[in-house]
Amino acid sequence: MKIRIVLVGLMMGAAEVVPGVSGGTIAFISGFYERLVSAIQRFTPLELWSYRRSGMTKLWSELDINFLILLFGGMFCAVVLFANLMAHLIEQYSVLVWAFFFGLVFSSIFVVGSKLVRNLGGSLAIGAGIALGFGLTQLPPFDSEASSLALFAGGSLAVCAWILPGVSGSFILLILGLYQTVIVAIKDFNWLILINVAFGCVVGLLAFTRILTFLLNRFHNLTVSLLVGIMIGSLPKLWPWKLTTSYVIGEDGSQLPIVQESVMPTIYAEIQGIDPSLGGAVFACLLGLIIVILLDRSAMLTPGYEDAK
Repeated sequence: MKIRIVLVGLMMGAAEVVPGVSGGTIAFISGFYERLVSAIQRFTPLELWSYRRSGMTKLWSELDINFLILLFGGMFCAVVLFANLMAHLIEQYSVLVWAFFFGLVFSSIFVVGSKLVRNLGGSLAIGAGIALGFGLTQLPPFDSEASSLALFAGGSLAVCAWILPGVSGSFILLILGLYQTVIVAIKDFNWLILINVAFGCVVGLLAFTRILTFLLNRFHNLTVSLLVGIMIGSLPKLWPWKLTTSYVIGEDGSQLPIVQESVMPTIYAEIQGIDPSLGGAVFACLLGLIIVILLDRSAMLTPGYEDAK
């Protein structure tokens, strides 16, 4: 079980390196989503203070810290080890990378969706999720003044997007016009900016996970249906053949796409003047499907919590 958690963490970290792909998506399709959300929302100052009464051992168990260490440790290792590799793959084989994630998410929609209770409420929740997911990925970019309030709000929204399947936190920062500010702050160790963003992330994550935990406990089928809908709505963002219509210039001079238009492979080949890699894309998509099936058969795609202690 511990190996499974680390592997999922590695996959989440690799997904976060790809602009537009959410680590929350990987957590959702792996079956660890509810456990992750529940563990984070319990990580409050009040809980930490309670160790004075209950003892550190009990607190460690109640907060599921072993799980969080393994998962986030895997994420951190993936970001450190695979960042350059993923950047190279996206630059040289973008169609194949996007096809892989498209297949991963597309197949997981059916696997997770097959476990839902089919009723009118669930159908409406899926429809609302589709509208929300698609709407978030189509938001037009706008410029934000990098004030303390804007950085705090940006961190809060970005971390909420990270925990939602189908939406990327980095994409939200791009939309808010804060991506470059945050990237430069990380490079230059501008602690004033980073502290504002980090504080927003902490507040946003604790607040949003508490809401999600409440909804999952009280309205499990409706909430999971909504999340599945968000994944469906975000699928156009993962379509392998895209033409960039709006972008910003990165710190290294690279183009960071903000608005992209999905097209058919033939149109992509005609406009870009390159091979659409249709065969390779189909193979990459099938590879994503196989991985989801393997996760499902290994009991990783199960609702509720899993014991990894």
